[in-house]
Amino acid sequence: MTQNPASTGADGAGNAPASGTVFTVQRIYLKDASLEMPNAPAVFLEQSAPQVDVQMDIASESIAEGMYEVIVRVTVTARAKDKVLFLVEAKQAGIFEVRGIPAEQFGPVLGIVCPGIVYPYLRANVADLVTRTGLPAIHLAEINFEALYRQRLAQNETARSPIIVPPGSNTRQ
Repeated sequence: MTQNPASTGADGAGNAPASGTVFTVQRIYLKDASLEMPNAPAVFLEQSAPQVDVQMDIASESIAEGMYEVIVRVTVTARAKDKVLFLVEAKQAGIFEVRGIPAEQFGPVLGIVCPGIVYPYLRANVADLVTRTGLPAIHLAEINFEALYRQRLAQNETARSPIIVPPGSNTRQ
């Protein structure tokens, strides 16, 4: 296993820095994958360009003290007219050891850094699955996980904010 430069410490010998900060990738793995071609073989005769819809989600959970599983899930649906050409669903996961990170940096590590490490593996696996359909390859775009993380934070803040009713708007008649 290759050591992460962030975890090599001040002396470069792999010793943890004095602060006790640890960030290591323990394992990257394909947790789940499925490919469906419900309209094959008719889809191979389709002449129109496909419309591709990509949905992505990120989840993380503690699996032991200081150990976290981060999952990047993607669903790719390609349609031509009203026919589904293919549907690919995949979950790529990683197990990360994260210790000694300040509380304000913990969310960004699990929501930005870890998905950024896992995502290239997911892209490769999805590209491989799509290639196996016999249809033209589809490659997932690069993702700015920091922007996605900030967007989620803003959405969560909005969802948590209290509903304020302006004075006089709920008058009884």
